[in-house]
Amino acid sequence: MEQRLANTWRMSVNDKKFIESSLLSDLRVDGRRPFDYRKLSIKFGREDGSSEVQLGETHVMGFVTGQLVPPYRDRPNEGSLAIYTEFSPMADPSFEAGRPGENAVELGRIIDRGLRESRAIDTESLCILSGKLVWSIRVDLHILDNGGNLVDAANIAALAALLTFRRPECTLSGDDGQEVIVHSAEEREPLPLIVHHLPVAVTFAFFSNDNVVVIDPTHKEEAVMKGRLTATLNTNGDVCAIQKGGGIGVLQSVVLQCLRIASVKAADMTSKIKDAVESYNTVRAFRKVKRHSAPIAVSVDGSVAIKKQSQDGAQKIEL
Repeated sequence: MEQRLANTWRMSVNDKKFIESSLLSDLRVDGRRPFDYRKLSIKFGREDGSSEVQLGETHVMGFVTGQLVPPYRDRPNEGSLAIYTEFSPMADPSFEAGRPGENAVELGRIIDRGLRESRAIDTESLCILSGKLVWSIRVDLHILDNGGNLVDAANIAALAALLTFRRPECTLSGDDGQEVIVHSAEEREPLPLIVHHLPVAVTFAFFSNDNVVVIDPTHKEEAVMKGRLTATLNTNGDVCAIQKGGGIGVLQSVVLQCLRIASVKAADMTSKIKDAVESYNTVRAFRKVKRHSAPIAVSVDGSVAIKKQSQDGAQKIEL
C-alpha cells in the first residue's frame, strides 16, 4: 500500500475528513454513486495489439508482442503469457524510475493471476513445433496517468490489446518437417489469439470499520481508504481471482455482496470491450481492402510483383 501512503501527505486533514464524511452519506466528491464506474474510453493504435484506455483521469496503454522461443520443459506443447508493467514518474510523483516498486509488482501479479491462471488464453494453440518452438506472448502495460484504480484500467488495456493482437502464421516444411517458415503479413493473414473468456477486474475500496464500500476508487479516495478488494470475473459469473489488500477486516456478507456487484459490472465491461474491438476490426478490414485494391487494379504485373515480394520476405528458422 505504499502508493496510498505516498498520496496521504499531499492531502490536508480537512480534505480527508470531507471525503470520509461524504462517503458515510453515500456521496462521492466526483458526484458518482457508490457503485458507479467513471467514464471509460478504449482506443487502438494502427498496429495490431496496441490499446489505450482512459478510466476517468487514469490513463494506461497496453502493447502485446510475440516471439518464437523454446517451450518450458514441463509444458512442451504450450506457449507462454507474461505481464510486464511500467510506472512512469510522469504518471505520479511517487513513482520511481528504474526498478519496479511494490505497486508495479502487485499490479502485474493481479492481472497475471486473472489472465493466466484462469486459462483465458489458449496456450496450446501457440505451439508450432512440439518441444522445440512455441510463441511467447508478452503484454506491456504503461501507466501514463494515475487517477486511481490502476488495476481495472490496466486489466481492460491488457484484454483489449490481446483481442486485437495477431501473430504471423507459421508452416512446417523440409524433408523431416523440422523447418519452420514464418510468413509475412502480405503473404498470409496473421492469426488472432484464441481467447476463451474475458476475465474483467472489478476493484472495491473499503472505508472505516463500518464497511463503507465504493467501486472504482479515485486517486483521492485511495489516499484515505482502509482496504481494497479486486475480484476478477468473466461474463459467466465465474470467479477467476480475488485479491484483498489493506489491514481492515471485511465481513463475509460484504464480500458476497461485492461479488454479486462485480458479476454485473464485469458483464457490462465485457460488452464495452467487445464493441470497441469489433469497431477496430471493421476499420482494420477497410484499411486492408484499401491498401491492396490499388496495386491489383494497376496491372497483372503489379500483382505478381507483390506476390514475389511477400515470398522473398518470408523468414525461415532452421532447428
